[in-house]
Amino acid sequence: MDITTRTVAVVGGTSGIGLDLARRFRDAGSTVVVGGRRTDLFDGLRAEGLGTVEVDVADGGSVGRARDAVLEAYPDLDTVVTTAGIGFPEDLRDPGHFADAERTIDVNVLGTIRVVDAFTPHLLARGSGTIVTVSSGIGFLPFPLMASYAASKAAVHSYSEALRAQLAGTGVDVAELVPPAVATTMGDSNPHALPLDAFGAEVMDLLAQEPTPREVLVQGVRMHRWAERDGTYDELVAQRSAALAMLPGRA
Repeated sequence: MDITTRTVAVVGGTSGIGLDLARRFRDAGSTVVVGGRRTDLFDGLRAEGLGTVEVDVADGGSVGRARDAVLEAYPDLDTVVTTAGIGFPEDLRDPGHFADAERTIDVNVLGTIRVVDAFTPHLLARGSGTIVTVSSGIGFLPFPLMASYAASKAAVHSYSEALRAQLAGTGVDVAELVPPAVATTMGDSNPHALPLDAFGAEVMDLLAQEPTPREVLVQGVRMHRWAERDGTYDELVAQRSAALAMLPGRA
C-alpha cells in the first residue's frame, strides 16, 4: 500500500504497537486518528498531529459511537488497524482463571470483530481500503503460560483469513500483522522481545510493499509462524512451557 496518502484509524493506538504505527503512518504523510480508552493521553496525541477518539472495543455501543465520530471527521477513511489487545498469565488448574480468559476473548477476538464490523460497510461503499488485523506469533506457536491470549490470537488469524476470502473482489484488502514478542508494556519482561522501534520500522517497510502482504511477518516472528512446517514446533513449545514454573506451586 502507499503509506504516504492514507487516512488511517488505529483502534487501540494510545500506546505500544498501535501508537508506534500511528506515528509512523503520520510521519510517512498519512492522516491518522487514534482510538482508545485512555482519554488522559489525548491532549498529547493531538499535539503530535494525531486525531483522537474514545473507544472501548469491549463495548459495542462505544465502537459504534467511535465509528460515527471518525467517519464524520474523516469521511475519506480508507485504512483501519485493529491493535487493541490484552493478555494475562493463567493457571489452568485453577478455575479462577476464567475471568481473565473471558476478558481476553472479549477484547482480542470480539473486539476485533466489533471494529471490523463497524467500518466494513464504509469501506465496501467506497470500493477500496485496507483492514489490518493484529494476531501474534503466539497464535501459531503457543506460549502455555498465556493460554487464552494464544487462543485469541489464533482466532484472529482464522477470522482474518475468512474475512479476506469474503471481501475478495470488493477492493477492500485484509492484511494480518503477526508480531513476535515486542518490548511494549505487555512484552517488556521478555528478554528476547524485539525493540519496538526496530519492529515498527520493519512493519512499515512490509506494509509499503505492492501488493501488501497478506501476512505481515517481520523476520523475528517467522520461527513462530513456520514452526510446524519446519519441524521445530514440539521442541519450541516444550521450551516455552518452562515459563509455567512461574506459577504458584509449579517450581
